[in-house]
Amino acid sequence: MQPLDAILNDAMDSFAAKRPASRALHERASSVMPGGNTRTVLFTAPFPIRVAKGEGASLTDVDGYSYLDLLGEYSAGLYGHSHPRILAAAQAALEMGLNFGGHHAGEVSLAEVVTRRFNLDLVRFTNSGTEANMMALSAARCFTGRQKIMPMQGGYHGGTLYFSHGASPVNAPFDCVLGEYNDIDTTRRLIADNAAGLAAVILEPMLGGGGCIPASSAFLAMLRAETAAHGIVLIFDEVMTSRLHPGGLSASLGIEPDLKTLGKYVGGGMSFGAFGGRREIMSLFDPTRPDALPHAGTFNNNTLTMTVGNAAMTEIYTPDACIALNARGDKLREALNDLFMRYQVRMKATGQGSMLAIHPMAGGIASPHDLEKTDKRLRQLLFLDLLEQGIYIAERGFMALSLMVTDADCARVVKAVESHITARRDLLV
Repeated sequence: MQPLDAILNDAMDSFAAKRPASRALHERASSVMPGGNTRTVLFTAPFPIRVAKGEGASLTDVDGYSYLDLLGEYSAGLYGHSHPRILAAAQAALEMGLNFGGHHAGEVSLAEVVTRRFNLDLVRFTNSGTEANMMALSAARCFTGRQKIMPMQGGYHGGTLYFSHGASPVNAPFDCVLGEYNDIDTTRRLIADNAAGLAAVILEPMLGGGGCIPASSAFLAMLRAETAAHGIVLIFDEVMTSRLHPGGLSASLGIEPDLKTLGKYVGGGMSFGAFGGRREIMSLFDPTRPDALPHAGTFNNNTLTMTVGNAAMTEIYTPDACIALNARGDKLREALNDLFMRYQVRMKATGQGSMLAIHPMAGGIASPHDLEKTDKRLRQLLFLDLLEQGIYIAERGFMALSLMVTDADCARVVKAVESHITARRDLLV
């Protein structure tokens, strides 16, 4: 058997040889953007595909290859590409006018929908999940008069709140104490030791970028009890996980944080974020108060996002649609794990509902530390093998189903992964 490096290089060479137009566009991009890239997560070696068009659950690249889109724009692409109701809402917004520089009815309607659906007293809109998390953390610090925050090791809360291997060098300069995801005793002790200066604890109730690892109910219950006891604001980042239940994942778990952040799909696929929760915290932003906190953002209430988001959340991603999509995702994840068990390979699918990830490893996965044992080359090989079969996922193994993905599509994914296993089984046992 060839060494893994040689096998991976062969797969990369095959990919590159078939995509001259993508290569040329990447080289052109590299002359004006560092590495030909303006969004790090989209870069894949030897160069990324360059998309020409999306329709339904399908993407077509500039070389003419079509793919089943299982990436789902990292969960933002919930509605697929060119959903007719999304297109109609966007057209209505364009005809109404994009940038008013003033309030309008659309923002009120969307705020009513969001507060009701996600059990928020008050909400404010932003342009991204990153902004939403930054504002929620700043609100917590102002509300408590404390400065420290506690994210989790391996957590991700946006481009300036990235804790994959400790804090990123480009992070916002918050004073951070890193908790241990799903480690009750260690994190409880860290909260107690830092309680006097700790403003907020922030986490996803299921890690998204960190590998689709659900938090245990016991861990979340501990966080709720300890933060309440010490006057610390508990923030659930539901930018991704709110799609997993009609009321968000926190509603499914029966644990209410003080603040929640939202984003991605809630704006109907437009640029969107939101933060909201307890009235006494959110009221700090009331501009009629003499001591009001400022919150700027030219496009916070832009008519495109407000109009499309309202249609998306009331007419398309209804509670029934949410339940059906997540059941389809659970079924896919279970089918993949059955496949891995049948072939006795070192692979595992984690996640919940319509968000899942495939990891080239065996054994339990309860925290990001467990994933450090995986071989990145095996992830790359799975990614390239699936591309060759016309299926597009994240290179790290992440998938987010859109409403356009069917049961037949899911069966196709299982068959493609089985082909990968049979071709590469010696590397996976």
